[in-house]
Amino acid sequence: MGWSLCALAIGFGMDLILGDPQGWPHPVIAIGKLISLLERVLRRLFPATPRGENWAGAVLWVLTAGISAAVPALLLWGCHLVSPWLRLAAESVMCWQILAVKSLRTESMKVHAALSAGDTEGARRAVSMIVGRDVSRLDEAGVARAAVETVAENTSDGVVAPMVFLTLGGAPLGFFYKAVNTMDSMVGYKNEEYLYFGRAAAKLDDVMNFIPSRISACLMAFSACLMGSGFSGKGAWAIYQRDRRNHASPNSAQTEAVCAGALGIQLAGDASYFGKTVKKPYIGDPLRQAGYEDIKRANRLLYAAAWTCEILCLLAMLALV
Repeated sequence: MGWSLCALAIGFGMDLILGDPQGWPHPVIAIGKLISLLERVLRRLFPATPRGENWAGAVLWVLTAGISAAVPALLLWGCHLVSPWLRLAAESVMCWQILAVKSLRTESMKVHAALSAGDTEGARRAVSMIVGRDVSRLDEAGVARAAVETVAENTSDGVVAPMVFLTLGGAPLGFFYKAVNTMDSMVGYKNEEYLYFGRAAAKLDDVMNFIPSRISACLMAFSACLMGSGFSGKGAWAIYQRDRRNHASPNSAQTEAVCAGALGIQLAGDASYFGKTVKKPYIGDPLRQAGYEDIKRANRLLYAAAWTCEILCLLAMLALV
């Protein structure tokens, strides 16, 4: 536990400084390739029926999550046999790769930069890299809302939830979570291709994120209360209580509701996926139109929640050492 505590602290610092350097190999890319490979194999092995695809998706989940946890566990075990310091170095790098604070800010601020320069088309291209919806028809306010929603949702998925699992089980459990989250993003769609095959991935991602998403919402609301001008702690709590269930997912609206209330804007609503419009309820009140500065404010909430979560996780681990 002591080594994992140090690794989480070092990995968090590395993430804040280095982010996700372009061109560097990343284990999440390897997890994605594993998912694609297993999908091709399992679709051949199981019948193309609802029952067969459900079983194939379940096997995909077990194999991907198991391999993603076993490989780092074996690597850390081997490193520890050589030297505890080598294990610390290896686990620190793993923690860095699991967290996504700076990369989330970097990618969302590309949208901010394009909007502030009046380049709506460039902003659409930038936001298309971090959202899963069609963005071709979004106006400037729509692009800003999409970026804010992504920052809010990924405060849980990319930062707080990984920290929670790193605290509970070190890098192996952290990669277990990343595998579950990656499977959901790749196959957890309710369309014709993945309705049955991706059901296990989508449902189990909901289970894994149920508690972390609510922790994230509380951390963001607490941060909004402390951040002063431009943020409403009262609004964050009020909209969270009212709109935290305004999403098909039991988790996604948790942080989006807090962010909408803290910033005094309205998020969510109808969105287009794969050429089809999906009806969604709104989150928050339209006290004003969303703008590019809200992306910067959402990132301030992200960083405040990340620092608060890191401190709490380190204290929890310290108490167990």
